[in-house]
Amino acid sequence: MTVQKLKESVMALPLEEKKAFILETLQPLARDAMQDPTFLMQLFPVFLAIVKDSGLDLQQLIQFATMFGGTPTGENSPS
Repeated sequence: MTVQKLKESVMALPLEEKKAFILETLQPLARDAMQDPTFLMQLFPVFLAIVKDSGLDLQQLIQFATMFGGTPTGENSPS
């Protein structure tokens, strides 16, 4: 299956199935893609655009990430 066909199939799904697809596949796909160190730099603007389109403030996102165990920029993880 080509990327275009896969994209068309996913985009044709109802909203709830699109959300389920994202939740079930994003992390495993990203894990595989992270084998290429330059990919993260390609992916980062996509995530920033998602945050911007959502209406979330970046500071709110950092606070949210902190609640889930992420560390805000500038802080070091405990050793």
